[in-house]
Amino acid sequence: MRSLPLTLCFILCAAAFGARAQNAAPATATPQPGQVLASGTVPDEASKAAVLTRLRELYGADKVVDQIAVGPVALPANWNGYVQKLLSPDLKLISRGQLKIDGSVIGLRGEVANEAQRQKIASDMATNLNPTYVVNNGLRVSAAEQNVLDTTLANRIVEFESGKTTLTPVGREILDEMSVAMQKLKDRKVEVIGHTDNQGLRASNQGLSQARAEAVKVYLIGKGIKAELLSASGQGSDRPIASNDTAEGRARNRRIEFRMAQ
Repeated sequence: MRSLPLTLCFILCAAAFGARAQNAAPATATPQPGQVLASGTVPDEASKAAVLTRLRELYGADKVVDQIAVGPVALPANWNGYVQKLLSPDLKLISRGQLKIDGSVIGLRGEVANEAQRQKIASDMATNLNPTYVVNNGLRVSAAEQNVLDTTLANRIVEFESGKTTLTPVGREILDEMSVAMQKLKDRKVEVIGHTDNQGLRASNQGLSQARAEAVKVYLIGKGIKAELLSASGQGSDRPIASNDTAEGRARNRRIEFRMAQ
């Protein structure tokens, strides 16, 4: 019997990725949002039934699209038991995702609500497997949390006094709103990133952008945001979002960004 590498893909909540294993069953259905596509190759009908039964318990029988083939594949010891542990309720926390099981290598992709979920799901998987298994955590935090920051900033510029790290009244007003938004993020880490225009020396711009990011961090801490949830970095003039050839463009480039830390 010829041995083939085994890959199973469970596409969670939407057919966003759709990769199939070598020797996988041909696609016979197109998953709709809210469905789970199971594809790949297993060695026997019993293994296939166990996977499908577990998925149907988690998501409901009408949500599971079966594209699993039966064929000659080589499995690690106790593989079926480990797969059952991988198909845990934690998978329901993932949207637009993929769980890929290639022998003893586990790949995980998709979106989760926060960093704590991202780390816990992968950690729990690793804990339930023996040390020969490898879990590659490709989960990312949902864009919804980044949208909270972007909507609050609303393309406004956090202003400083010219050439200084002192916030203007308008800058402080924006940061007051940002601190309220960050309180809603439930202990999620945020990176504060400073930028400048291209006027002056590059090294000086780098230092000024870093110092302004640090000033914003200090201000937010003063508004009740935990210090350990904030990091500050300066990009100087290296990442403009507008032309530096006009006063308006330079003003847009002198900015503070807020990014959810991964």
